[in-house]
Amino acid sequence: MRVRRMLTKRRIAATCLVLLLFGVIAFYQDRAVAQKADGQALNGQASDGWVGEIEQVFIRSEECKQCHDRHYEEWKGAREQTPDLKTFGRVDAALLHGTSLESPVFRTVLGVWLQTNPTAEERKRCLSCHVPATTVFPQHAEKITAQILSGQSQIEGIGCASCHLIKSVETTMGPPPTFKIEPGKTMHGPYADPEENLVHPAVQSPLFRGANYCASCHFDKVKDVTQKDLPGEILQGTICQDCHMEQSTGSSTSKRGAMTRSIGRHYFRGVVIPGILLKNRNLQAEWMPRIDIDSTKSADKVEGTALVKVGSLPHSFPDGDPVLKQFTLAITVKNAQGKVLAQETKQFGLPYDKILRGPIPDPFIKGGNTRKVPFSLAVPGGAAAASVEAVLTYSLIPTPEPALKDKYLATLKDDKEREKAKKILDEYTQPRMLTYRAKNL
Repeated sequence: MRVRRMLTKRRIAATCLVLLLFGVIAFYQDRAVAQKADGQALNGQASDGWVGEIEQVFIRSEECKQCHDRHYEEWKGAREQTPDLKTFGRVDAALLHGTSLESPVFRTVLGVWLQTNPTAEERKRCLSCHVPATTVFPQHAEKITAQILSGQSQIEGIGCASCHLIKSVETTMGPPPTFKIEPGKTMHGPYADPEENLVHPAVQSPLFRGANYCASCHFDKVKDVTQKDLPGEILQGTICQDCHMEQSTGSSTSKRGAMTRSIGRHYFRGVVIPGILLKNRNLQAEWMPRIDIDSTKSADKVEGTALVKVGSLPHSFPDGDPVLKQFTLAITVKNAQGKVLAQETKQFGLPYDKILRGPIPDPFIKGGNTRKVPFSLAVPGGAAAASVEAVLTYSLIPTPEPALKDKYLATLKDDKEREKAKKILDEYTQPRMLTYRAKNL
């Protein structure tokens, strides 16, 4: 009898403990759901069912942070709090992937472009790389756009799942993006022996060690987006990730696992390993664009060709954007005293009303190519031309026409928002010096 009573008491205690555990779990699940709902109801904006539909496939990166906190902080920019990042969401003029939707720069550029009345298909094409979820849920593209413009997006743009759900890329040349997402719980990555866990299955994908993975969105960086390897002897055996994901050793989870694995940082900024440039003189020579000038002069004019070159590097310098960059080539003829006799300025890059209308042209500067720009400048009578100069500058986004700019500013809710947008447009349309060449005639 005593043994039976003891067993009965133990069963009751165990049952109570199980019920207590279930109660605690249910409490915290309800609390987490409530907190998430509160977080998505910012400024009176309630979460809609379509947001949950997307997040069933593209889980939020905050959930990945529980195990992958280092990668999360790098992706979000928490480890790179520079003045530029705090102000514009950028590092080295390149937007962090973690700010692909919340960046005021993207919001402003998108807002201006939408005033040119792009079609629904063109809007989806614009979002496909900034919000890879739209390739799986194209029916929600307009709702996502509206939230971006409001500055209160409830979903992520380029999050952990966006990249690690990519299973394949196109093997034939075609319009970008070329990545293919496989909805599901399985995450893809570079490790041959991913750690087993109770959160998600993981499999190795060779894509994560190939240039064709990055080129699925950054398609202007390589000559052929279908190729895994970069062309040329200088970069033989090198891929995008070697320079743009600083390598170290450790555990990808920051919690456990093999501490001798090679892991890459996840802020994807410009050249994160300056030592590569310092130790490789050939790489230095191929990195920056340069100008040569072929010219002839007569009594009344100077004419010729400016040759803009980039070596074998697969770069359309600068920055990672394949569509928006603008270039200006200024040709100037001077006399022996340095007085300007004639000047011609040529602009290269798409204006807002041409962006994503039809095929995307090659950028003005493309690795392994030479752009030939003819010029002809009339010299005033009696003047003697002594030199010709070529100056190449770039800006990160197009300068909107005044009427287009005013049209966009009129859509903003108040003067504070308008001033913020003006500041962004002024900052990002500023010309920046790229390269220069002078030649005596």
